[in-house]
Amino acid sequence: MELIEILRSLELGKINSVKAKKLLSLYSIEEIEDFAKLDVGRKIRRGVPEVIFAEKKQLSDLKKIILTVMSRSDCVLASRINKTHYKTIVSFSRTHKFKIKTGKHTTSILFFKKLSSSGGKVGILTAGTSDIGVAEESRLMCEAMGCTCITSYDVGIAGLHRIFPIIKKMIHGEVDTIIVVAGMEGALASVVSSLVDIPVIGVPSSVGYGYGEKGVAALASMLQSCTLGLSVVNIDNGIGAGAFAANVANRVAMNKTRP
Repeated sequence: MELIEILRSLELGKINSVKAKKLLSLYSIEEIEDFAKLDVGRKIRRGVPEVIFAEKKQLSDLKKIILTVMSRSDCVLASRINKTHYKTIVSFSRTHKFKIKTGKHTTSILFFKKLSSSGGKVGILTAGTSDIGVAEESRLMCEAMGCTCITSYDVGIAGLHRIFPIIKKMIHGEVDTIIVVAGMEGALASVVSSLVDIPVIGVPSSVGYGYGEKGVAALASMLQSCTLGLSVVNIDNGIGAGAFAANVANRVAMNKTRP
């Protein structure tokens, strides 16, 4: 149904407000010329903001998408912007007076007018310094969805004693879920999952070489884990891990506020 049909049906009493909301959220799409179709109702429908996979997009197309989304929403996350476009896009954001959040070791940028706080809390860990870029993508996604993040990087099993103080901090901070990014054999996710009663999301990173290189061994290890309460996303999928973690955290926070 077109927008006008939905509104007329509601006005005539053919559908109720609940049905109208569902139709609006399901069919909210905005086309940009002939190269993009934006799911502008995603945040209303799922609580997840628009994410632009920017890696191989033309600079002019990327700018148009950002402008269109920001005209309809309070934020948009552009992931993995081409390094040759990064400084231009930062300047572009200033020109249009968008606020931005950036991350270490990543070219992903969160553009926003304002960010609300959902009350959800997410912990984010990495096994090594080389995993930080993926973890920072998770952080940006969680913050786009209103969550507070507690982060600690380079706490892998090569020096296992490093993990205990930050696990204690996250438990005391009452995080609702923990993201663990690890390359090589990916063991940190299993270790963390065995220590806490909090849902853990493992992100295998493409850090590694030799047999099982490019994250393959880490992915297989996490999928084969014998610890319970560990969920796993694809290699380097920090964005997906952040969306899942924030969804869990936001549901927990929402239930805490209910009478």
